[in-house]
Order: sequence, then C-alpha cells, then structure tokens
Amino acid sequence: MLTLETMKEIQLRPVPQMQKVFGWIVRANYRLPMTRTKLFVEHEENLPTSAAYLAMNHTDRFNYWPLQVYLWRERGEFTATWVKGKYYNHPVSKQFMVSTNQIPAPSRGYLITSDCIQVFGSSPSGDLYRLIRDALDQSWEDEALHKAADEAGFRREIDHLFKTPRDLLGLDYNPWKHGFVERHRELFRQMMDEFIRLNYEAQDLNLRTLVFPEGTRSVTLGEGKPGLAQMALRTQASIVPIGCNGSEKAYPGDSPFSSGGKITYRVGEPLTPKGELKPYQVEEDFRPFTDEAHKFDAQIEGVTDLVMERIAGLLDDYYLEGDSTAVSGANRFA
Repeated sequence: MLTLETMKEIQLRPVPQMQKVFGWIVRANYRLPMTRTKLFVEHEENLPTSAAYLAMNHTDRFNYWPLQVYLWRERGEFTATWVKGKYYNHPVSKQFMVSTNQIPAPSRGYLITSDCIQVFGSSPSGDLYRLIRDALDQSWEDEALHKAADEAGFRREIDHLFKTPRDLLGLDYNPWKHGFVERHRELFRQMMDEFIRLNYEAQDLNLRTLVFPEGTRSVTLGEGKPGLAQMALRTQASIVPIGCNGSEKAYPGDSPFSSGGKITYRVGEPLTPKGELKPYQVEEDFRPFTDEAHKFDAQIEGVTDLVMERIAGLLDDYYLEGDSTAVSGANRFA
C-alpha cells in the first residue's frame, strides 16, 4: 500500500528513463506509416515551454500516454503525473509508478479504505465509508463518531477500528495514546505535505505535470475536483487545458497497445497567474487540502470552474452528453 514512508522516498527525475523505455515500446502505435492509430495535436503553440500543469479529461486508462510520447519525441519534454494511491498497492506497479515520475495523490478516501482493508480484510461498505469520511472531513471528536456509529448500526466496526493497534500507513496508531479521528487527520496532513513537496520538485525540474481534474475516469466530462486549483494557487503555476478526443476507442480495455483509431489533443490557451488566474490568486502561503484552505474556497472554486469550462470547449460534443461513467464510493480507492 501507499505509505507515508513511500511518499518520503519518492524522488522525481528530470529525465525519467523508464518513460523513455516505455515510450520506445509503445511508439509504434503512433509513429509507423502503417499504424492504425493517428495522433494529432492541435494548437501545439499553446503547450508550455517551461513547467506548468496540463489539465486534461480522463476517458480511459491510457489517454495520457500518447501525449507523453509526443512531448518526448517531438519536444524533448518529460512529465510527472498525478495518480491515485491505489496504484501503489502492488510492489510491481509501485515500482513502475516511481520509475515513471508518477506522483501519488493520497486522498482521505484512499486512507480510509486502505485502513479498513488492513483491519477488516475488505473495503468498507458505502455507509460505513461515508460515516468515517464525514468524521474526518468535519474533525469530529471520537465520542461524536461513536454516537453516530451507534445510530447507524456500526458500533462494532468503529470499536474495532478504535481498539486495534497498528501501523496506520506509516504512522503508529496506539489506541491508548492517540485519538482515531485526529490520528487519521495527522496522517493525511503529513502525506499531503509530501505531495506538495513533489509538486514543487516537478516545477524545479522543469517537468510538465499532468492532472485529471475530475479525479476519476469518465467518457462524459464530469465535475472538477478542487485539488488542481489549490496546488496551482499555492505554487503560482500556469494551467494549460487540454481536451483529449478519441482515446477511449483506441484503448477500450486494459491493454496499453492501441487497437487503432484517431486521437486528437486540443490544447487551449494557458491560464497564467498574471493573466486569467490573477483575480483568484491567494496572497498568503496556505496549506492545500487542510481546513485552512477553506478560507479560499471562492478562489479555488473559481479556478476549478474556469479550468473545466476550458476543457469542455476543447472536446467534441460526444464527451459533453450523457451521464458520467465514473466509479463512486469506496471502490474508487481499492
């Protein structure tokens, strides 16, 4: 599983060799004259010439790989990518993620689900997950969580979580010394500090940081989550919106090798701190993903809405129709 120790050990590389190796393996999908996959990048002039966030819709497992290959082969540029913590659960995938400059984003949902798997051997039910999530989001006292658990019929499960000493994903949990809610919140704070460090490191190394603002995969564009806006405001970075069209047909399943088709990336004009992001800038340092960040909810929501609006304008109508196909509940994190 993704632990605090793993987060501390991750070091990004200016030239991630494994990205190049994998790029060589899959480049035939897009480079050979006889290939069935045609790759187009429209408005390439909008791509940044230095470190920035690339904000893109996420239609399938692999829709960012062709863009990464393009950036490397045509521009000599490399990326870091935000990914879910669950991709660090297996030793092989963990090593692949570390070696290809993937930045794990340890959400509260991932920490809750992983902790329950450690204690119970399985993911929590949707109702139990929601109960614990509310307690952490709202900083309940342990007594309040116990009372809510009684009312919801989860007293046995909550008692088990409270009373089981364990390694809480890299942070010691001793029920005679620690409060359950506060210990979980402290783990999240420390992990997010490492996440923030890695984002600054990506900028220092002149990497393009790929982010999927929806936070999940869906062919139909969904709502944006606030994480990208918080990090862009904290780091004073530009955001370049990108619309990915056609990739879900080239990658309909779990194979990283394209089945053919046409993939078009439309690159929007950069949103810069001195340009369209200027009205939303925060003039003081703040800690993203914590309670104190809520002081700036108006700015964060404004940036999130602007980014999603720009991505929508770069997509074919097909991606704006119908319901989101995103996975919901604790299954997102396991």
